[in-house]
Amino acid sequence: MAKRTRIVILGAAGRDFHNFNVVYRDDPATEVVAFTAAQISGIAGRRYPPTLAGPLYPQGIPILDEEALDSLLGREQIDQVVFAYSDVPHAHVMHMASRALAGGADFMLLGPHRTMIQAAVPVIAISAVRTGCGKSQTSRYLSGRIRAWGLRVALLRHPMPYGDLERQAVQRFASRADLDDARCTVEEREEYEPHLALGNTVWAGVDYGRIARQAAGEADLILWEGGNNDFPFLKPDLHIVLVDPLRPGHEVSHHPGETVLRMADIVVVVKCDAAATAAIQQVLDNVRRINPCAPALRAASPVTLADAADMRGKRVVVVEDGPSLTHGGMAYGAGYVAASRAGALIVDPRPHAAPAMAEVYRHYPHIGPVLPAMGYTENQLADLGATLDAVPADRVLLATPADLTALIPLDKPAVRVRYEYAELDQPGLADHVRDFLARRGMLTALA
Repeated sequence: MAKRTRIVILGAAGRDFHNFNVVYRDDPATEVVAFTAAQISGIAGRRYPPTLAGPLYPQGIPILDEEALDSLLGREQIDQVVFAYSDVPHAHVMHMASRALAGGADFMLLGPHRTMIQAAVPVIAISAVRTGCGKSQTSRYLSGRIRAWGLRVALLRHPMPYGDLERQAVQRFASRADLDDARCTVEEREEYEPHLALGNTVWAGVDYGRIARQAAGEADLILWEGGNNDFPFLKPDLHIVLVDPLRPGHEVSHHPGETVLRMADIVVVVKCDAAATAAIQQVLDNVRRINPCAPALRAASPVTLADAADMRGKRVVVVEDGPSLTHGGMAYGAGYVAASRAGALIVDPRPHAAPAMAEVYRHYPHIGPVLPAMGYTENQLADLGATLDAVPADRVLLATPADLTALIPLDKPAVRVRYEYAELDQPGLADHVRDFLARRGMLTALA
């Protein structure tokens, strides 16, 4: 029997598992020796279970820390290293390639043709060039419009399988009780809770072949909401990509954000209500240069703050969406902006950080005077609560979409910040989507 090609997949508990499932799991010519883990805490040290890995892997596959890559290459005589995570600068990808090549291995990126699944119903995909562009509010907006047109929508979310992988192979969330039963992390709740509040059913997990089949059985259309800046796991019939003028230039400097921008059928420049005119123009120039055929629309991300008048002069500690601050690279988010506009006195939580949160600040030194909503582990969640208790503030301003008050006790009144999608152009995104559905013959009853 010919020698199997020995492979390591570099990942972050998402794209890596998907690539394995659709490309390598049943291939007798290859052997995936290990996954490595980056970006997300608590992933390394586990195994991809045999029930998901298939009959070629009766012991499953170890998940190691990415720091172990150099020694792993020589010790295990690795032939190929496959890069499979997202939202990193182009230079980071080549640094990882350099490590692989120096260890004697090939370096690979698997593309859309090998990794996208063909769904049984039409797919509209929402991607972005960076984490934190606003995919969630855009998908909430579109899902509401599509349901109003009489179509059943299944919302498929990029994976966040941070718990029991066997239990998470196929996940269907229709209520908050489903989130509790699955012991969802704060990051998962940030993405799922707002959709559930709108009446959307959310699908996620590990095995997207099974997920797509089951979701298609309940829907006329799948709305794919990507994670980070990855390209979709499902083959899109319409691909919408968001770009962020608050981070101008990132649309051409990060992987695979530039890829999804070049793939886009429609590009939306979001946050135009908050960005400088010059930054908006810079982003539009880049969009038109590298994808001149895609319509480029403008949109706003209006922020609303409950009891804004009561915030003036109050000391507040701001909790922001976690991933947008960490590997998304943002120093602050919508909560900081809302607190500043309301005249609140923002208290820096960093000097009061409990150990797990202090480690987050050390790992992401770009984070400003705000608190990322971290809760990948029970210890992190407990230290998030301890940090909030320690900050000398009058209010906790919650700009995370997750309801933290249901997860940790707070000794201060909590105020929610919400942000949504708003059209600025006519025709807008909803008009383009409606035209697409009409061309597919899906809106004939409304014509």
